[in-house]
Amino acid sequence: MKIEHAAFYAADIEAAKDFFVKYFGAASNSGYHNEKTGFRSYFLSFSDGARLEVMNRPELNSNSFEKKPSGSICAGYAHLAFSTGSRGEVDSLTAKLNADGYRIVSGPRVTGDGYYESVVEGPEQLLLEITE
Repeated sequence: MKIEHAAFYAADIEAAKDFFVKYFGAASNSGYHNEKTGFRSYFLSFSDGARLEVMNRPELNSNSFEKKPSGSICAGYAHLAFSTGSRGEVDSLTAKLNADGYRIVSGPRVTGDGYYESVVEGPEQLLLEITE
């Protein structure tokens, strides 16, 4: 058994889609719009076959997307992890995201369990772990 895809709701699905295409090499479908319900989504596919769905619904108002205090921990989603293949790629992507204004939460560093990683806060405050 494998996980078919992960999904998240975003206030701005265009910006979220563009982020994963630009920084993580995702390929996007042309999008889906259910005119009856207003639901919209994009499926993003990555080179190893993993998929991520970015979604929005009209009943999700701005209060649904209130920002949590930076660094706060809550139950539920923790992070998405992306393997780049090398420490140099971790460093390069982290530097690019930092230069483009995304907050670097930690790293790049070797963690206590031996991972070489950085953690970046992406769109919609998603925590993204970038590993070798």
